Amino acid sequence: MDYQVFQFINHLAASIPSMNPLMRFLAQDAEYLFYLGVVIYWLTRLPMNRRMVASALLSACAALGIGGIISHFFYRDRPFVHHAVIQLIQHPANASFPSDHATGAFVIAAAIWMYRKKDGTVWLTIASLIALSRIWTGVHYPLDVTAGAFLGIVSAISVHQLFERSAIAKRYLQLSIDTYEIIEQKIWTKRSKINKTRSEM
Repeated sequence: MDYQVFQFINHLAASIPSMNPLMRFLAQDAEYLFYLGVVIYWLTRLPMNRRMVASALLSACAALGIGGIISHFFYRDRPFVHHAVIQLIQHPANASFPSDHATGAFVIAAAIWMYRKKDGTVWLTIASLIALSRIWTGVHYPLDVTAGAFLGIVSAISVHQLFERSAIAKRYLQLSIDTYEIIEQKIWTKRSKINKTRSEM
């Protein structure tokens, strides 16, 4: 069944070739949208956004770490190793299960959704398109991206619940953010003094 679904989606590359450039972008480069999004949310300096980003990054570390362990013990070859596929992007023949791209995209999207439902819905949509594109371009089976999505979402929910239910975890999270902001403020103050001195020269 997994291979049959893979064949159906992968052969869309031949029947709807106009979509291939978009699918290549989603499969290879769309993950950078998540990196950019995380940076922008952090730089807003809003307390909720900083808690959200910290939660997202911790969730991502947990999800990708667990995914790495799973891929070691349950190794699965890429579709193009054993089958004739329409492969639109280059990829090493390493472990296919679970999909790191799907894991990373869904863990960040789900973490954002926990704090910002409207934003999170957009990010989850992008994550779904990334997962689809990894099948479309011939580098993952449907089960690979499904497992990655599940792992990412569960990790995001677990970390969020930890901070919601554990006063100790919440306190350490806030302490980490406060420490960063103290350092950040000192850096900005130092830069302001340097710029002021230069302007007066």
